[in-house]
Amino acid sequence: MKQIENLLGFRESIKVVDATLRDGGLVNDFFFEDDFVKALYRTNVEAGVDYMEMGYRASKKVFDETKFGKWKFSTDDHIREIVGDNDTSLKLAIMADIGRHDKNDFDKKCNSPVDLVRVATYIHQMPDAIDMIEDAAAKGYETSCNIMAISNAQEKDIKVALDMLGQTPVDVIYIVDSFGSIYPEQMARIADLYMEFATKYNKKLGIHAHNNQQLAFANTIEACGDGVDWLDATYLSMGRGAGNCAMELLLGFLKNPKYELYPVFRFIENYMMELKKKGVTWGYDIPYLMTGLLNQHPRSAIKFIKDGREDLTEFYKELMD
Repeated sequence: MKQIENLLGFRESIKVVDATLRDGGLVNDFFFEDDFVKALYRTNVEAGVDYMEMGYRASKKVFDETKFGKWKFSTDDHIREIVGDNDTSLKLAIMADIGRHDKNDFDKKCNSPVDLVRVATYIHQMPDAIDMIEDAAAKGYETSCNIMAISNAQEKDIKVALDMLGQTPVDVIYIVDSFGSIYPEQMARIADLYMEFATKYNKKLGIHAHNNQQLAFANTIEACGDGVDWLDATYLSMGRGAGNCAMELLLGFLKNPKYELYPVFRFIENYMMELKKKGVTWGYDIPYLMTGLLNQHPRSAIKFIKDGREDLTEFYKELMD
């Protein structure tokens, strides 16, 4: 059983990362109004959040600009329109999705408001991910790497990937439950595996959980108790499909007195609830539960809901086939 001090004690090394604008952008194609983004930024500052992910920096050679909001491409100029010089303790992050990015879109850190480049990759893309990590680090950025879909990967392949990453300049290696299919007892074993390599190479570990089985918060707590320091969350769990670990749950759980809940609830009341009223849809639902149980990508469940289908049993049979 986990030591109680690992869950109830104050740990200065913990970093909370807000992924609302990026993972949440997958729900509404990144069409956030500037007022929303400015309010989210101010809320993170007031709540004591450590990092705010300012969306993707996707390649305009891959994606049609007319079909997405600007936070799909999140340029330095876009970010400065929101944060100015960012004269705060909040650090800013951006995600590069391997195969959908262009490293030439990243200027040197000295010319950018971005502090952290988060690289998202599948195991088979690891050479490209390492190239991006090395490029970002050489330009002066902090770096992290999200290895996606590990619940569908063989342990020996994960070990090879972790060993490869350990030999790069990456600062943080993330455990990612892409399909929301991992249970806390499995998360404990995964965290132990990742910790073996993090200790060997002096890296930090992070956790990015999805809520298909309503376990994103539980898995985040589990990982935190196992020594994982970087914790991703989103306001009102906003994120792709079933969403992510809820920021309001996570900050309520952590014992660091620098984290404040009042601005979190104020932002949810004034902005997140308004998104819901406007018809933006995310969060736990039976189709997402089904894909989580079957360890499948939620794209089919997302389509099921968008199509307005209600034949759950037929959908389950489709997934089984």
